[in-house]
Amino acid sequence: MNVFDFSANALDGQPVNLDRFRGKVLLIVNTASACGFTPQYKGLEELHRQFSERGLAVLGFPCNQFGKQEPGTEAEIGAFCEKNYGVTFPMFAKIDVNGDNAHPLYKHLKGEKPGVLGTEAIKWNFTKFLVDRNGEVVKRYAPQTVPGEIAGDIEKLLG
Repeated sequence: MNVFDFSANALDGQPVNLDRFRGKVLLIVNTASACGFTPQYKGLEELHRQFSERGLAVLGFPCNQFGKQEPGTEAEIGAFCEKNYGVTFPMFAKIDVNGDNAHPLYKHLKGEKPGVLGTEAIKWNFTKFLVDRNGEVVKRYAPQTVPGEIAGDIEKLLG
């Protein structure tokens, strides 16, 4: 099983089969609009613009599990991201990343690349997973890792 075997709803509620990203390098991020790390949207969009033509897709998954920092509706989240950070990369409907109701994609990501000391739980907003063109999870980054620091790893996977 790999990342391309999953699906998720887009911000507009339409289901998206992640198979549509097959052959691309993915950077999957759980996001929030009212977090100290929210300005990372700018860096994520810069990565998207810099590398999308070479095969990168940044995928944002809003989550309200950390300090209730994503309280808005999907429409509000989309408007916020576009207005404040010019986000053009795909954003998905709000999900849980931890607990019994964690989205299956996130259960897979955490199982493939546990965090520090082998813990699978996502610790905070803007945890990032880098996925290769075959849908295999290559690396997990802490929320503090700014998007620009990931550019070198993305370049290697893009070839």
